[in-house]
Amino acid sequence: VQDAATGQACGSKEDEGSKRCWKEEIYRILGEIQAPLSPLLLRLCHWMLPKLLSRLFLSVQLHRGQLEMVLQAARMPNVPLVFMCTHQSQLDGLLLSFLLLSQGIGVPRVTVATWMSPRLRSLLQSLGGIFLPSGMVQTWSDQDEGLPGAVLDAYVQEVLQQHQPLIIFLEGPPGSPRLSDPARHWLLRVLRALRDGAVPDILVVPVGIAYDVAP
Repeated sequence: VQDAATGQACGSKEDEGSKRCWKEEIYRILGEIQAPLSPLLLRLCHWMLPKLLSRLFLSVQLHRGQLEMVLQAARMPNVPLVFMCTHQSQLDGLLLSFLLLSQGIGVPRVTVATWMSPRLRSLLQSLGGIFLPSGMVQTWSDQDEGLPGAVLDAYVQEVLQQHQPLIIFLEGPPGSPRLSDPARHWLLRVLRALRDGAVPDILVVPVGIAYDVAP
């Protein structure tokens, strides 16, 4: 991050003014990616979501044998879990977060690819949603991503080192059966963390979500 920051246009000299300038820019980028979790909102969502699901669906089914394998994997020391999921509706993130939290795996960080209003973005960040910074293009590119890319690399490494579950939705809008450009950005960060030795290993959990009738 420091190497990328010194190449920015905040200042050409290593003085206190330029350091303060790029530190403020780093905090701004980090604020676009994530926000501190809100225990109050998490408890409220955990209480309301079962009531919402019971009104939307007759039942929610999951494979208990596969869930037990995930619980065993979550108990492995020093190995973070990365869930790679299909994407069928805007409820997928809330549904999967509720499932992991209710099983004692913890509050996951959920990648959100859709741009939305600042208020809704802030709400989802408080519940564990994470976003690509605005300085990064939403379309895939091999060009240097500068300071936003460096901050995102460092952030994903920190999430994995703290063993927070990470959920990446591989597809774009519901019904688009191909790897989305935002998913490529997130997957690149996970691969770099593994390549650079930030974590010794990563457990990848493929997740399929399907609805009889998508909400």
